[in-house]
Amino acid sequence: MEVISKNNNIYILNEKEFEPKNIFENGQAFRWDKVNDGYFIVAGKYASLIKKLDKKEINSLDFIPSNTNDVVVIENGGTLLDYEGFWKNYFDMNRNYTILRNEFMEVDEHLKQACEFGVGLRVLKQDLLEMIISFIISANNQIPRIKKSIEKICELKGEKIRTYEGKDYYLFPTLDKLSEITEEEFNDIVKVGYRSEYLVKTIEMIKNGEVSLDEIIKLSYEDAHKELCKLMGVGPKVADCILLFGAGKDIAFPVDTWVIKLMNEYYVDNLKSMKKIKEAGVKIFKDKAGLAQQYLFFYAREHKIGNRKG
Repeated sequence: MEVISKNNNIYILNEKEFEPKNIFENGQAFRWDKVNDGYFIVAGKYASLIKKLDKKEINSLDFIPSNTNDVVVIENGGTLLDYEGFWKNYFDMNRNYTILRNEFMEVDEHLKQACEFGVGLRVLKQDLLEMIISFIISANNQIPRIKKSIEKICELKGEKIRTYEGKDYYLFPTLDKLSEITEEEFNDIVKVGYRSEYLVKTIEMIKNGEVSLDEIIKLSYEDAHKELCKLMGVGPKVADCILLFGAGKDIAFPVDTWVIKLMNEYYVDNLKSMKKIKEAGVKIFKDKAGLAQQYLFFYAREHKIGNRKG
């Protein structure tokens, strides 16, 4: 793999394990729009188009070696310093996903199938506060509505960063700015319904130091999970999503409807308890259970895996 910066764009060369669709359309991130054959995202302080170039586009760039087949561009992503300081961690580029998938494909035929389908999936390392707010909103909700609500929060209290294709994009608000949003605004403008109370209380608890985000990053998975579950609107599944996508806890194994279906299809016998399914997942996939779950989840959702027959 090679990384080149040119005209404030970052180009990642010869990395086969990078498919924007498989990264952004698997339920781990909400601040993206599908635009111009790519994904326009807001992450950290950046608003960038992430796109995999086709051969014609690669050949049009005179600074890209002619024998290069795989190129991902982070448009407006900055310099190599920005890559090292943000994007490398955000896209989990320190992890060799080819080795990871090969290890998973040795586990069993089901995970092998999912890993073969999900080539290029990467588990993002996102901001912890943003993940807490996002996944509280996500509970019993649909992705288009979740995305819209998070956009409204950013428009209300975030700093405008860029206009792209006629749409304004905003940074995710700071904790202080989030604390200015009233329960009425969460309900009437952000339109999160009963979650309005949860968000106001959770933001207050974090601001008051009742739950420390710095500590959650440092704590073991079990202790971090207990801490997060103190927050209003954070149950076991939401806590696992937050820990997997916002705290780098690879063992976190979120269990939703699709995971219940696929686990019953392949690994357990008529189990409906989310707690027991999670325990089974961790027992089978061990310390990288959450990463395995992402391949299985993506495969199950795309193939509409149902409950085991008979």
